Amino acid sequence: PYITIFTSMFLHGGFFHVAGNMLYLWIFGNNIEDSMGHVKFIIFYLLCGIVAVYTFSIINSHSTIPMVGASGAVSGVLGAYIILFPRAKVLTLVPFGFYMQMIKVPAIFVLGFWIVIQIINGMLSGGTRGGVAWFAHIGGFIAGMALISLFKNRKKFHSFNLI
Repeated sequence: PYITIFTSMFLHGGFFHVAGNMLYLWIFGNNIEDSMGHVKFIIFYLLCGIVAVYTFSIINSHSTIPMVGASGAVSGVLGAYIILFPRAKVLTLVPFGFYMQMIKVPAIFVLGFWIVIQIINGMLSGGTRGGVAWFAHIGGFIAGMALISLFKNRKKFHSFNLI
């Protein structure tokens, strides 16, 4: 049933699951939506989610654990953000020993660190454990990076500010 590809993006495992996804979407999503418009953003978001579902399904083809959550689609938004806004400052909670401090860090470092963590955890899990769909995150992120050039408004974003 192909409808589950879409419905899985709107189901979550609990309050903190949906809250975490919506926090990332709130922080990064508005700029991506502004770069392409509302309708294109919905299509972009759903396409990233579809790629995430297929990435997870291909790597975990033997799994009987259902995949739920928006994190694959949200990861696509993060992938687009690292391409369009690599130098944008992201307010980040950073640990310094036992002390935590809020500092502004360029998005390329925040999201670069985030995707490295996804890749490491995906490789360590071997795709055999449930709980977090690491490869959905990775697939969505790559989809966002690849698709953003097709969706962004060319008049508004004619060049990238890459480091």
